[in-house]
Amino acid sequence: MSAATTRSRTPRTPRTPDRLCAEAVDLARAAAEEAAAPGVVGPHVEVVAEGDRVVTHFFEVEEPGYRGWRWAVTVARASRAKNVTLDETVMLPGPDALLAPEWVPWSERLRPGDLGPGDLLPTEQDDLRLEPGYTGEDAPPPNSAVSEDMAEHLDVEDAEIVSRTPSRGTIASVAEELGLRRARVLSRYGLHVAADRWDEAFGAKTPMAQAAPASCESCAFLMPLAGSLKQAFGVCANEFSPADGRVVSLAYGCGGHSEAAVMPKPPRPAPPVFDSMAADVFALRPPKDSGSTTEPDDVSEDLGHS
Repeated sequence: MSAATTRSRTPRTPRTPDRLCAEAVDLARAAAEEAAAPGVVGPHVEVVAEGDRVVTHFFEVEEPGYRGWRWAVTVARASRAKNVTLDETVMLPGPDALLAPEWVPWSERLRPGDLGPGDLLPTEQDDLRLEPGYTGEDAPPPNSAVSEDMAEHLDVEDAEIVSRTPSRGTIASVAEELGLRRARVLSRYGLHVAADRWDEAFGAKTPMAQAAPASCESCAFLMPLAGSLKQAFGVCANEFSPADGRVVSLAYGCGGHSEAAVMPKPPRPAPPVFDSMAADVFALRPPKDSGSTTEPDDVSEDLGHS
């Protein structure tokens, strides 16, 4: 590795550049243009002494996408020689260069929801979220009749035993019969991490829970979990809830609570009926048998007027 690539890693005392190497600007520019292309090598920036008769010339990079980068051309000359020779040409980032972000391993970049169909997510052997599902200590106690020490002692005395390692009495075999034979299970740390994550997404401090009429603890749509987490979490089974199919805290709540008050619907008036195709008949006088009015006689009454 040359001095140009390691220059920024090891601090050193500034040196005085060699005069002949410092004057070889044209040689350094020609080498930079040969490595890049004519027209992308910018003005000369500075000269840095890398050692005795070893100098690095820096030129600006005018190529798009490399803002702040510089062409570094290292030249040198032998002792008592006047000819300057080319050592190395490389493009290096400057103090204000545009750099890519620091690389992060894929295991640290992974986020919930990134796993798709066909993807495999291997779990590390020393994952703190997991612990052995069973101890695996299938060896019998030392004082047992089927232990290796006791078996050797019985062999010396010509004693007979049925079986030294009973397979059906081991922890692994019993766990397999019960359907619980898992290599690893959640540790206490794994449970706490999961509980914190669920409580942050669907917990009592969410805006939905703050505006809910009641908590999930009294909701009929809550399906309790098994194990130690059932004391604080359950699964929502309300299809209209934003947490449907999600693990929710018992202190969470939403507007779809099963016991939410049902407001009665306001009465809807009958629609108006318009009949403009027929005429309505109204009587000028009430019927004679109604008793409300009296029809005048046809013969006028004599009032004594002449």
